[in-house]
Amino acid sequence: MKINAVMWRFRTGSPWRDVPAEYGPWSTVYDRFRSWAKTGIFQHLPEAVIAEAAARGQADLELVSVDSTTARTHHHAAGMALNPDLLDALEKVVDEEKGLRTRGTHLPMADQAANRKKCGSRGGRPVSHDPDLYKERNTAERCINRIKEWRGLAFRFDKTPESYLAGLHLRGAILWIRSLRPA
Repeated sequence: MKINAVMWRFRTGSPWRDVPAEYGPWSTVYDRFRSWAKTGIFQHLPEAVIAEAAARGQADLELVSVDSTTARTHHHAAGMALNPDLLDALEKVVDEEKGLRTRGTHLPMADQAANRKKCGSRGGRPVSHDPDLYKERNTAERCINRIKEWRGLAFRFDKTPESYLAGLHLRGAILWIRSLRPA
C-alpha cells in the first residue's frame, strides 16, 4: 500500500502532506519512502526487472540509446540543507568557473561551438554516423516523455537528489514491467 502512495505522489507531483488518507499517514509514507531510497531499494527495482527481461530474451542489451533532458528544480524544492563541506566545494567550483570566464579562458562548451563552425557542414556529426540507427533515437525520446508523464519527475519538486533518483528508478521499473510479455 505504501508503494502505491509513493507512485501517487510522483504521478501527481503533490506535496507529501497531500497524500490521500487511504494510504495512511503522510509522514509514514514519506518516512518509508526515504528509508527505501537511502537503502537502494528503488535502484534495485529496474535492475531486477531488466535482468528478468534479459533472462526471458525480451531485452537486447547490445545497443543502448542515450539521450538527455533537463528537469530544473521547482521553487518548492528550495531550501535543501547541504553538508558544509559539499557547499564549500560547490562554491569553489562556481568561483573557478567565473574566474575562467573573466580571464578570457574558453569553457569546453564554447570550444565545441567554435569547432563545429570551423568544420562547416561536417561539424557536429559522429565519425561513424548510421542514418538507420539514428532514426531509432525516437525510442529514447519517447521513454523520456513517458518518464515525464509523472508530474513529480517532470517538474522536480524533490529537495534531495536521492529522492528524485528514487522516483526515476521507480518509474523506470514500472515502464520495464509494462513492456514485459508473459513468460
